[in-house]
Amino acid sequence: TRWSVLVLTMLFFVFVLYFIQSAQSGAKRPFVRRIPGIDAIEEAVGRATEMGRPVLYVPGVQDIEDMQTVQALIILESVAKTTARYDTPIKVPVTYPIPFTIAQEMVRGGCIHAGRPERYDPDSVQFVSPEQFAYVAAVTGVMLRDKPGAHIFLGSFFAESLLLAETGFATGAIQVAGTANADQLPFFVVACDYTLIGEELFAASAYLSGEPKLVGSLKGADLMKIVIIGLVVAGCVLESFGAHGLVRWLATQ
Repeated sequence: TRWSVLVLTMLFFVFVLYFIQSAQSGAKRPFVRRIPGIDAIEEAVGRATEMGRPVLYVPGVQDIEDMQTVQALIILESVAKTTARYDTPIKVPVTYPIPFTIAQEMVRGGCIHAGRPERYDPDSVQFVSPEQFAYVAAVTGVMLRDKPGAHIFLGSFFAESLLLAETGFATGAIQVAGTANADQLPFFVVACDYTLIGEELFAASAYLSGEPKLVGSLKGADLMKIVIIGLVVAGCVLESFGAHGLVRWLATQ
């Protein structure tokens, strides 16, 4: 009763490995559409530069085992590269020790890739607190005291999302948010200028980094969704004509 799960799982791995190989070889690089949220991030950094204010980057409130935190830290390197090129300060408050260390390396790497290693400031990444609302209090304090020109919220967020977004809105900063936590998306949509919705967060990290493993995983997942949609449609059609074989094969209970 589990053959369908085995077959679909193996098919998914074949898709992912194929696209990773394609991305690594460079012969036929998988296409990743540039989503508007990426332009919004660059626009936010540009606005902060024009105003002579820093950029506040919040990589979620979860530890490194959360995939959204990983994606946010990958995107951080690209943002740090842009801020280094524009000579714009960046502030990155983090909640846990491991993301703190990785965020430091990402900011340093962004400065190096921009050709401006001297722009790296060790104090740009700050360890705050793993306590949810203690972290929020510290970040909102930075918003009100330092008045960053741009706020970028990417990663996993929970009850603090509206507190962060509303405080940022009150300061007049341009705000870009992105999360795969569907229950927090409405708060970001109404309080931020741009919002990366759901899997756009993962697509943005693949696009900006160009990492073959990320691009291959993204393309493999998209193709697998097409297969699943095709199976759903085929199952509906076959069931309508009284053919139950496909549904029985897909049943796992």
